[in-house]
Amino acid sequence: MSRTIALKPEQVPVDSKPTLDAFTKNIGFTPNMMAAFAQSPLAFNAWATLLGSMSKALDVKTRDSIGLAVSEVNGCNYCLGVHSFTAEHMAKLSADDIILARKGHATEPKRDAAVQFAHKVIETRGQVSDADLKTVRDAGYTDANIMEIIALVAMYSLTNFFNNVFDHEKDFPAVTPAGSI
Repeated sequence: MSRTIALKPEQVPVDSKPTLDAFTKNIGFTPNMMAAFAQSPLAFNAWATLLGSMSKALDVKTRDSIGLAVSEVNGCNYCLGVHSFTAEHMAKLSADDIILARKGHATEPKRDAAVQFAHKVIETRGQVSDADLKTVRDAGYTDANIMEIIALVAMYSLTNFFNNVFDHEKDFPAVTPAGSI
């Protein structure tokens, strides 16, 4: 049972409506998370701006793999469903690659370094070692790329925390619960 109400279209604050309408048009429906998040135009629009900017960071397989790794650590089953769906249908990751990403890894070495680094960032709350930085740099990531990985971790954590607090009804296919793979 959700701990907050997903707004009906006529209830959405005017300052959230254009953003929510754009997502609905792009996705084809209004996810429960977004209908609830729209209650705060400030938070919702700030997140949407960050999401739009970060959609240009790295590549889609790496972004989705990071989203899976972060959502697993944060125990967000709602986001794991969303990211598993997008990883399969948009990033074209296999089921095995999705499970691997949830465990903080990837089959491709460069992506593996980014996912492992993101996993370390969320697990240690940013207290990574010099060796962790060296590993991700040695894989070919610049400091700017590393900043993008950190921003993705923060962005995914925001929605993880939001969804964990409000426990929205799932509207993406269910996946194995966090922590059980």
